[in-house]
Amino acid sequence: MRILMLGGTEFVGRAVTEEALARGWEVTVFHRGRQAPPPGVRALHGDRTLPDGMAPLAQGEWDVAVDTWSGAPRVVRDTLRLLEGRIGHYTYVSTRGIYDFPVPAPLTEDRPVVSGSPDDGDTDYRDAKAGGEVAARQGFGDRALLVRPGLIFGPRENSGRVPWWLRRAARGGPQLAPGPRTGSLQYIDVRDMASWILDAARSRLHGAYNMVCPPEHATMEDFLNACVEVTGAGAELRWIDPEPILKAGVKPWNGLPAWLPPGEMHELLHRTDVSKAVAAGLRCRPVAETVADTWAWLCEVEGEDIPQESSYARHHAGHGLVGLDPDVEAKLLAG
Repeated sequence: MRILMLGGTEFVGRAVTEEALARGWEVTVFHRGRQAPPPGVRALHGDRTLPDGMAPLAQGEWDVAVDTWSGAPRVVRDTLRLLEGRIGHYTYVSTRGIYDFPVPAPLTEDRPVVSGSPDDGDTDYRDAKAGGEVAARQGFGDRALLVRPGLIFGPRENSGRVPWWLRRAARGGPQLAPGPRTGSLQYIDVRDMASWILDAARSRLHGAYNMVCPPEHATMEDFLNACVEVTGAGAELRWIDPEPILKAGVKPWNGLPAWLPPGEMHELLHRTDVSKAVAAGLRCRPVAETVADTWAWLCEVEGEDIPQESSYARHHAGHGLVGLDPDVEAKLLAG
């Protein structure tokens, strides 16, 4: 299989690239040259936002193209116009964030999404992904595969969520654990998503697919226990109910990364229906494996700075991530 990876040097794109290489596929990576792609690829350099920035893509044919673009939707539109007739299958990595709220649970692929325009320039993330989906459908018709992940975990994670919890566990001592401990935690390991995307491309799947683990796959307790165990610093989880956490002004999702208290948002974001993807072959590795591999990567890039917030962490902890103030944590632990 010949695959064109549009991106391929960072988190999701790199995972797809590495999986394709492991399968022995012929991989072309088109990127801006900011980071080096994995060895073994054919690299093409260009910036899709610039005039003539896609000139290196004017020639060539591929069986598969995978696109993780998150910026102006018109870039997706123009890319597909340029590649028309020269790719056999197209996958656009979108997001669950495009669903139009309020959304009755369970969250299935047939729920309404926000409107988006394929002609838009720079816009916010949600509208950009919605417009990208429209561009994908217009440019590739019903053959386009639209992958809608939620939280994405695993080595090279660039949202900073799992690294935040790992750094907290690495400090040891009593640690706030937000309840309920049996609450579902839905995410997707980036490597499992990459594997599914390539299987789906080979099978010529099309349409929209939610892309997170099944609701019963992991709980908050499973996740935090894995963080404590792998760091080995002796952190002691102290489970606290949601009410005092919220009264202390802690913001769900960003103040305590990935955590949501029971309610509508938890039902939507941590109990999404993924039966369609599972039926199409989605398999998810244990949360302990995802956490352990992320810790190994974090040790490699941060070394002795792990208990603190290293320059790497500050650079990559985007997505509005704040984390829990240690003073607030201490007050909550004291009761």
